[in-house]
Amino acid sequence: MLRNAFEPWHLILIIAVLVLLFGSKKLPDMARGLGRSMRILTSEARALQDDKRTETPRTAETPRTAEAPGQEAGTPRQESAARH
Repeated sequence: MLRNAFEPWHLILIIAVLVLLFGSKKLPDMARGLGRSMRILTSEARALQDDKRTETPRTAETPRTAEAPGQEAGTPRQESAARH
């Protein structure tokens, strides 16, 4: 039933409608913006996959919160207090 759902004349019809709706001057800008968006999306997806691969599982020795060396949990940092 859906074997021949998308034929070449469908593509021609879609392009004709797009040209009529947006005009020939807007279409290159829209295609350029779509291309940039796709490049950004793929680079972010790769970065997420790389982060997942390099992420190490937490062990009992690894603390859950990162504290500065020599600082106890619950005491405010001096840098943040000095800024206010």
